[in-house]
Amino acid sequence: MASHVTYKYIKENADIMEYIRRADETLEAMGYTEHSFAHVEKVAHTAAMILTELGYDERTVELARIAGIMHDIGNVVNRVDHAQSGAVMAFRLLDNMNMPASEISSIISAIGHHDEGTAMPLNPISAALIIADKTDVRRSRVRNHDPMTFDIHDRVNYAVEHAGLSFNEDKSSLILELTIDPEISSVLEYFEIFLQRMLLCQKSAKFLGLKFEMLVNGAKVL
Repeated sequence: MASHVTYKYIKENADIMEYIRRADETLEAMGYTEHSFAHVEKVAHTAAMILTELGYDERTVELARIAGIMHDIGNVVNRVDHAQSGAVMAFRLLDNMNMPASEISSIISAIGHHDEGTAMPLNPISAALIIADKTDVRRSRVRNHDPMTFDIHDRVNYAVEHAGLSFNEDKSSLILELTIDPEISSVLEYFEIFLQRMLLCQKSAKFLGLKFEMLVNGAKVL
């Protein structure tokens, strides 16, 4: 059964956009880094890039985009278990759009398994979503404008001057390249909060038949 639900269709849905907006407001009130449209659109784009480069069909790539833009809506309920509540919300929204159960299943499985506490790459969409989400580290996600009051998450994200995810020449590896200002945060401090996420990226890349490599300031660290 063909579906009319596309990434563009989702972006034009006022209700879903409101859930994304309000979910980010919740996290802002809790002191978290930015999880609004800049984040979810980047995740959607990166997940789609990964599957496109690996030769997946157009519809699978489109489902990855949809999962990417909707993956954090559960934060409107609570940060705790937001992946699971987001999956339930996505089910209701997409079911009401008459999306086929086969497509909904792929999307909600990916959303429900993207948080590092319970994450697991179950299918290509979920693997791509995990990698796209966990590699979105950048200075512009920091909301706090006072460096004197930065917590470790603010400091590490603010220290990242450049982050790029790309394939190597033969597409056997995904490489995350970071440029970190050591005057703001050390590489050790980065791994203090991101080690579990990077290992999850490694596991997700393996699911896709890839290696996951990481370069920090030109040095290979993973």
